[in-house]
Amino acid sequence: MNTWSVEPLLLTSARLSTFRQGRVLTGASGFYFLRDGRLFLVTSRHVLFDEPSGHFPDRIEIELHIDGDNLARSTGFSMLLYRNGKPVWRQGGDGSGDIDVGVIEIERAALPEPTIYRAFMPDHLPSAFETIETGASVLVVGFPLGFHDTLHHMPVVRQGVIASSFGLRFQGQGYFLTDARTHRGASGSPVVTRAVSAEGSTLDPPWLLLGVHSTRFDVARDLDRDEALGLNCAWYADILMSLTW
Repeated sequence: MNTWSVEPLLLTSARLSTFRQGRVLTGASGFYFLRDGRLFLVTSRHVLFDEPSGHFPDRIEIELHIDGDNLARSTGFSMLLYRNGKPVWRQGGDGSGDIDVGVIEIERAALPEPTIYRAFMPDHLPSAFETIETGASVLVVGFPLGFHDTLHHMPVVRQGVIASSFGLRFQGQGYFLTDARTHRGASGSPVVTRAVSAEGSTLDPPWLLLGVHSTRFDVARDLDRDEALGLNCAWYADILMSLTW
């Protein structure tokens, strides 16, 4: 299988592993964002640092495709999270507190040649002219529980809908809700919808980047009588414009 037969959307996401002192900690998802020639890996901030759970990795590794004619060929690409004791990743915040999105710049010159990937760009972010309605179909592209096509190193896709008013900060926070079946390991996945406007029709890949999947959303409930809500937090992707300057 070669890149000509693969949907570009699937090449935007990367399987991510976290490490501390050489020991594997967790698996997660991430995706590529390209701005002004600079390449960034985007994921959930709690993948890179999470004080409540005691999660303090010092290194991450992503899996790269290195052969456009044979997607079964891949290699790991390692990135340190700290330099001289200071984090090299950036995280967002606003008046309501931390935003669960983190980015780390990828040194493009250090990537193997060739490296096969696709990246979202600022043009993939919805504009004020885009109408994103509640109930609109979205895809979450990632690696739930680490599950993926282990031969071709491809993510899997969950389908859902927007479950809160897009554009409003749900409960005053910088996220909206999706209704999709998700699992651990999907944190950091891009949440996208098909670009259907005249402006979006020229996008490559032809998707709008709406958010960054973070975690499942639940409430206090009777575990014997009530099922989980099945809702998820997706932080608005426009935070990337503040994090990739």
